[in-house]
Amino acid sequence: MTSPVHDVIKVLTSSFRKKFDDFKGVYLFGQFLDGKNHEGEDIELVAIFDNENKKKREEIWPIIGKIETEMNVCIDLYPYTIEDFKKDKDLYNEVMEEGIFFDTLGIMKN
Repeated sequence: MTSPVHDVIKVLTSSFRKKFDDFKGVYLFGQFLDGKNHEGEDIELVAIFDNENKKKREEIWPIIGKIETEMNVCIDLYPYTIEDFKKDKDLYNEVMEEGIFFDTLGIMKN
């Protein structure tokens, strides 16, 4: 059985995979790492793309909004290229320390 947060990740990765050829996967970090529901908290994710720009962000947010509405969750998503993600040292270190990576199919990787 999967947890609600894993269901959200499966839907999100499927949507991003279909929309963006350069989508590489997402990192889950924060309170939802335990897989449990945390009322009033956002699911914190970093999405990795080969290219990230204003146009892509404008295409991402309607997808996030639809998932939030349909699945009754709040998502805090940070879209990055891997290079820009590494430059955001505080976030990068936090995610690398505790985060879990999910590939484009929503499968957890070690």
